[in-house]
Amino acid sequence: MSLEPLLLRLDRIAGGRQAGVEISHANRTHPRTRRAFTWIIWLLVVELLIGVGAVVVAVVLAGEGESVPLAVWMRTVVVLAMTATLFYFAWRAARGWRWAYLRLRLFAQIFPVITLVMAAIPGLYPLWMVTEQIMFSLIMIGIADFLTSDHMRAMFRDPKIDAPS
Repeated sequence: MSLEPLLLRLDRIAGGRQAGVEISHANRTHPRTRRAFTWIIWLLVVELLIGVGAVVVAVVLAGEGESVPLAVWMRTVVVLAMTATLFYFAWRAARGWRWAYLRLRLFAQIFPVITLVMAAIPGLYPLWMVTEQIMFSLIMIGIADFLTSDHMRAMFRDPKIDAPS
């Protein structure tokens, strides 16, 4: 049984009007495109490991009787859920879906700003969580750098721009 019909339905929800727009096979399989997505996936793996590490630290601290603020628990859950979503976007973008590339690029540019602003709020998070957020942001900036490169923007260019009038 193929999951693709279900995934295409999910894509329609996540991608909106762009859900059916696919880049060419040549653009999708270009060595620089494939290399960029390889880096992006590995950076997301690092993000996932950092997120799991944050959960482990919070659990250990709570197990030792220290108070772990609700903001820390919420942050760890949100980061793990967000990373899973970014993996899905990266996977679909690597398969050539323009909507997924656009979502991944958008979130890779917005999340570091949000994360750094939240890390700057005095007393919201303990120092170890602030450090985790800064590391998270730096990695997301790296992902955004790959996605906003001239090559990637050219590969995922809006096909309507090149269409004859």
